[in-house]
Amino acid sequence: MTITIGVHNSNPTLYYLSRLDYAQEELAAVGETVAFHTYVNGVRTGQLLTEGVIDFGGTGSTPPVTAQAAGHDIVYTAVSAPRPDHGALLVTEDSPVRTVADLKGGTVHLAIGSWQTHLIAKALDDAGLSYATDITPVRGGEDSESLLRAGGITAWVAQGAQLVAALRAGGVRVVIRTGDVITDRSVFFTRRELAEERPEIVAALTRALQRADDWAATHPREAAEIAAAHQGGTVDDWESALRALPWRIEEVGDAFVAEQQRAADIFVRTGFIDRPVTVAHALPRKAA
Repeated sequence: MTITIGVHNSNPTLYYLSRLDYAQEELAAVGETVAFHTYVNGVRTGQLLTEGVIDFGGTGSTPPVTAQAAGHDIVYTAVSAPRPDHGALLVTEDSPVRTVADLKGGTVHLAIGSWQTHLIAKALDDAGLSYATDITPVRGGEDSESLLRAGGITAWVAQGAQLVAALRAGGVRVVIRTGDVITDRSVFFTRRELAEERPEIVAALTRALQRADDWAATHPREAAEIAAAHQGGTVDDWESALRALPWRIEEVGDAFVAEQQRAADIFVRTGFIDRPVTVAHALPRKAA
């Protein structure tokens, strides 16, 4: 059996795993082979799992919640350690926005459907505001930073090397960093039948994830060179961003499930998802 792993730029562990031999080695030990499927939008991970295009994927916190809401029967397999400095909500230095409450009526650029939606929705909810009615969320792009600096938008959620570059250039200010609001973990998940019928494959993949993280943690310059060559930005900015990540894989615990449930509840209140989700349903069923 060939296990197909989904890869996109927004999940750093899988991004580097696809460039190393660890998945091949770990799966060979349980009698399987590996293939990698590259795609752009991590929000599609649940759909790709259901369609059988991939067998295993990873995203930030939001896509598995929206996958459950869409009826995809996913199972969480592992998470990264918290990433408190992975991203931040930026405004210009002279902006009147000092707190999240000051975003009311403004336009915020972010990666809609990613962990950034979780960040902004929860931050607004904590401030007594609504993601659905109190801001205008707009999908960010290559022009987000220039629009922010020109006064065309109120705020921008930046991450990774883009965040490092924006702060290095100056003229912007952090309103909230990721760790002020959410744990912002990488989240790994698969189809239920694979999780429950072939747990040895999930265990092998989890070992491979940690080996990839160990490599990135001990080779930050080489990892930065790969990312800069493929995704743009400078090697120095990428190295700074990668050094800020924890590079540690953890089990799916009660605290993570509780945080995901809080996110799901906010999403349904704001209409970001159209039906309630019970996050605990995306855990493996215990054998009878």
